[in-house]
Amino acid sequence: MSQPSQPTGVVMSAATAPAFKTQLEHGPSGTRIATEAPKDNGGTGGSFSPTDLVGAALASCALTTMALVASREGIPLGEARATVEKRMTPPPRRIGELVLQIQMPAGLSSAHRAKMEQTARECPVARSLHPDLKLPFSFTYPDEPREG
Repeated sequence: MSQPSQPTGVVMSAATAPAFKTQLEHGPSGTRIATEAPKDNGGTGGSFSPTDLVGAALASCALTTMALVASREGIPLGEARATVEKRMTPPPRRIGELVLQIQMPAGLSSAHRAKMEQTARECPVARSLHPDLKLPFSFTYPDEPREG
C-alpha cells in the first residue's frame, strides 16, 4: 500500500462561517484572515471578498518582488505604495480588470525605474493570472508631474 503523499507547497485551509463568510488560515504561521461575499452579492462589505484578495495579492506581490530584486541588486528602492481597483464583469461574474497604480520613491535612475517596473509587471501573481484578465500597471514618481 502506498503512503499518502506529503504536501510539497504551503498548505492553507478555509472553513465556512455564517453570513457568507469564510475563515482562512495560513498553515505555516497560523495567521488567520476572514473573507465574505461582496456587498453586491449578499455580503455586508465588512471584509475582503475572495476576488478582492486576488487584487490585494497582485499589489502585494508587485511590491514584494520589487523589494526583493532591489535588495539583491543593490538598487535603493525606498518606500513604494500601491493601490488596486478591481473591476468585475457582468454575469457570469469574474474579475475583468485589476488596475494597479504604484507610487514609486524619488531618486531612481531611469535604468532602475525600468528594472523595477518590469519586475512588478512580471511578479509571480501577475504571471499566474489568466491572460484574459486585463492588468494595466501605472507608475508615478514624486519627481515627475502626475498624469491627468
